[in-house]
Amino acid sequence: MSNNPSFVLRKIEDVVYEERSIPDVKDDEVLVAVKKTGICGSDVHYLVHGRIGDFVVEKPMVLGHESAGIIHKVGKNVKNLKQGDRVAMEPGATCRVCDDCKRGRYELCPDIVFAATPPYDGTLARYYPIPADLCYKLPDNLTLEDGAMMEPLSVAVHSVANISQLRANQSVVVFGAGPVGLLCMAVARALGASRIIAVDIVPSRLEFAKQYAATDTYTPPKPQDGESRIAYSQRNAKTMMEQLGIAERGPTAIDLVVDASGAEVSIQTGILIAKHGGSYVQVGMGQPEVQIPITTLLVKEINFRGSFRYGPGDYPLAIALVSQGKIDLKPLVTHRFSFDQAVEAFQVTRNGKSADGKAVIKAVISGPDVSPDDLS
Repeated sequence: MSNNPSFVLRKIEDVVYEERSIPDVKDDEVLVAVKKTGICGSDVHYLVHGRIGDFVVEKPMVLGHESAGIIHKVGKNVKNLKQGDRVAMEPGATCRVCDDCKRGRYELCPDIVFAATPPYDGTLARYYPIPADLCYKLPDNLTLEDGAMMEPLSVAVHSVANISQLRANQSVVVFGAGPVGLLCMAVARALGASRIIAVDIVPSRLEFAKQYAATDTYTPPKPQDGESRIAYSQRNAKTMMEQLGIAERGPTAIDLVVDASGAEVSIQTGILIAKHGGSYVQVGMGQPEVQIPITTLLVKEINFRGSFRYGPGDYPLAIALVSQGKIDLKPLVTHRFSFDQAVEAFQVTRNGKSADGKAVIKAVISGPDVSPDDLS
């Protein structure tokens, strides 16, 4: 592995290591020596299903997009970075000239080149070329592993701070206590939320959420025989409000609901428990079509919004929150692997636990020739 070893998805359930050429860089780009990469659910989804929505793996694709590394080479027009700088990488290069880019919504750019989204290669390689302005220098008190975690943290920052505009002393419910859900809770706490309720069906996830960022937890009841999903959600919402003392209006009502699960019943329940005039943000991806209680959404005047990836200011805010000690990312990294253990890393993430039974929150793969124990 002396050139540019890369971890490549060829087709469903078929991954291999390939030796690829070292990429050239354009005048406004840098070449990053990738040192740490987290495994995202989308990476696993491409491995197992070969597609997410309209994005279909039709040719071999390097996996990975949650990465940080060290600048190896800079293009001739790059002034703000130099060889040796430690950086977090925002893995989506946009066109800069479309209406969405120009109005400050570049995450909606129709021509975005996003790492490990077909047909574009990802970052699980020795080297990755990227526009220089999408690399963010890491403060000295942050590790490269922290830098890799800025990608999922920026997803949470985008949904909680940017899209929903959460303010201090507001109350939040987060459905789904996986990595993104936990980070949404962490952002809410960092921004001064007065109450953060974690909802999940897995007790161990709720235990972690309570220790990490949540003030309260809730375990939904099991569905009854023959019960429709919407009927279940109505019963679930009623039970949740009774158990946790949630009102439809006033100081004990829920200002913001964030769904990080993508589950239809969570989406329905979230709309039902949100306060009148409250906000609901969808960040989790599940089934492409779900049934929602639209009349409830209407009469409550709920501000219902989608949240996709991240946009202007999200990476800098994510880095600031961590460097200032307002969010601790280290407890979320539960498993670490060397580059030649990538297959095992994906299998462990897919299973949700390692062979020793330890539950996975976030698995991180080190770059070629980098020890998993090297957290610098």
